Amino acid sequence: MADIIHRVGIKAPISKVYAAVSTVEGVAGWWTQATAGVAKPGGEIDVRFHRPTGEEIGGMTMEVLALEPDRKVHWRFRKGPEEWIGTDAIFDLSQDGDYTIVLFGHRNWREPVEFMAHCSTKWASFMLSLKELVETGRGKPSPDDVKIDNWN
Repeated sequence: MADIIHRVGIKAPISKVYAAVSTVEGVAGWWTQATAGVAKPGGEIDVRFHRPTGEEIGGMTMEVLALEPDRKVHWRFRKGPEEWIGTDAIFDLSQDGDYTIVLFGHRNWREPVEFMAHCSTKWASFMLSLKELVETGRGKPSPDDVKIDNWN
């Protein structure tokens, strides 16, 4: 198994960061505007990605496995790219002075393929979008995200 791991410090209270990763509205503010579903354990969140022209380029559905207020959010991908099915996205939160530390992991990839490298870079850009959203009130969710290659 292979994992994508990123660490970002956000200068904000942990409760604000938790709200941004644990709610549909929060996720829509930093990952993709096309976010819908039920953000509670056992619920599913559906995300869709679009080009600025409106053309859909992909999407996935994840089950919310755990919500631990101000500590952890855990999703398992149920639908989407084949490489993502059965993988987990985990946001571990901790406070360090004025910063909330987000230790993000997209875990349990079956093998480290080229698509994983693409996703790692995209997750890094979305972690910076999360930081911007919480610190400034405005993130860069899809379709306004950083385009890194010909796959998005």
